[in-house]
Amino acid sequence: MSRSLNKVMLIGNLGADPEVRSTNNGSRVATLSVATSRQWTGQGGEKQEKTEWHRVICWNNKGSGLADIAEKFLKKGDKVYIEGRIEYRTWEDREKQTRYTTEIIARELIMLSPKGSSGEGAGEYARAKAAAKVTAEGKAEPLDQFPEALDEEDDDLPF
Repeated sequence: MSRSLNKVMLIGNLGADPEVRSTNNGSRVATLSVATSRQWTGQGGEKQEKTEWHRVICWNNKGSGLADIAEKFLKKGDKVYIEGRIEYRTWEDREKQTRYTTEIIARELIMLSPKGSSGEGAGEYARAKAAAKVTAEGKAEPLDQFPEALDEEDDDLPF
C-alpha cells in the first residue's frame, strides 16, 4: 500500500472575525479568513509583496472545540497557526453554474497574538492561552506546561 500526505501549515492573520454557525445536525463550525504574505525583491530591485487568502474551516466534532475556541477568543487581525488538510469542493449555484472552492480543514489551532491584542483584554487572553493549542481530536495541550513558552521576554519575536 502506498502512503500519501495531505498536510497544510499556515501562520497568518485573520482578515475578519470568525463566522460561526450551526449545522442541521447541531454541529458548530467556524470559518476563518487567514492571510499569508510573502515578500521578494524584483528584477529592478523593488520590493514586492503578495498576499494569499485562505478559507479555514474549524469544526466542533469528536470532542473538539475548535469552532468554540475560534468564536470566543479570535478577532480580526489576530495571528494564528493553523495545521490541517486541504480540500477542494465543487457545487452548483442557483443559476446552475459550477462553483469551486479550496478550504483548509483545521486539525490544530494555536493563537500567536501577543497579550492584550484582542479586544477582550488580557484576562480573557490568558484563559485562552491556557488552552491555546487544541487539536481536532479534542486534545488540549496547555502552554502553561511549558513555562519557557510563556516568558514575556519572547514577546519581541519578529513575527
